[in-house]
Amino acid sequence: MEVSIIQIGNSKGLRLSKTILDKYQIKEKLEMILENDHIILRPFKEPRKGWSEAFAEMHVAGDDQLLIDDVFDDENFDEWN
Repeated sequence: MEVSIIQIGNSKGLRLSKTILDKYQIKEKLEMILENDHIILRPFKEPRKGWSEAFAEMHVAGDDQLLIDDVFDDENFDEWN
């Protein structure tokens, strides 16, 4: 696909169509990778976005309890010295 470079103030940029933005779920950011003689653009993902809110909801619902104890009864810390 050929795209034109356009003037944006004192800079230049690319214009992406709504179809491309929707198809690749691009909202506000792109990740740009410079690799050999290629420029790769891909949607910017924030894998942990929203975790803080999700953990707060889990706490309210009581779903934030440990599944196993963090210290076992037979654990001997002296052997680590």
